[in-house]
Amino acid sequence: MKRRFARGRSAAACMLAVLFVLGAATASSQPQVVAAALFEGRALLAIDGTRRLLRVGETSPEGVRLLAANAREAIVEFEGRRLMLAPGRDGGGGFAVRERREVAIARGAHNGYAVPGTINGRQVRLLVDTGASVIALNAREARRLGIDYRLHGTRGAVQTAGGVVPAWSVTLARVEVSGIVVRQVAAAVVEGDFPQDVLLGMSWLGRVTMREADGVLYLGEK
Repeated sequence: MKRRFARGRSAAACMLAVLFVLGAATASSQPQVVAAALFEGRALLAIDGTRRLLRVGETSPEGVRLLAANAREAIVEFEGRRLMLAPGRDGGGGFAVRERREVAIARGAHNGYAVPGTINGRQVRLLVDTGASVIALNAREARRLGIDYRLHGTRGAVQTAGGVVPAWSVTLARVEVSGIVVRQVAAAVVEGDFPQDVLLGMSWLGRVTMREADGVLYLGEK
């Protein structure tokens, strides 16, 4: 797989507050949002007194988008600012501008960028590869990481230097690099010893920002 390195903007991680009541100075620009009821993947929100039932990814007519939700908390976004909501709590904080987070990776041997990370909570060494469409790993590494690709994957094949070999398409629940977390990431498990390193492909890289300067690759949250 050919390695290329993309340039991108610096990115942001969120700084969260709890339930809020707007002060007089901000009442005209930010809606008042209260979590009336929370569910897995859905939230019943009271937005400026109007109840809206949103699924994750949906945006209310007021411009409030639901980013995540479970029975304990929800994360909403309004005009680039995020807020954590919990039923029955009022922190008075308001929407907070997301705090920027970025990880710097120095160029290593063979002009590659390698970085430690985790896949589904287990430690792994990742090699950045913008030429790979998905995260790619060999079957031995998949078994070490507890990925049952034969049971949960879809069988296919890939072309390697040694010829065409079986491969399975799988979805990784969580892939983290230095606190930057991406969930539900497409990956390919290849039979045999190829690739030797776990390739951090575009199914993860495409959901973060990238920029390269002076032999350093910077990755950040969008």
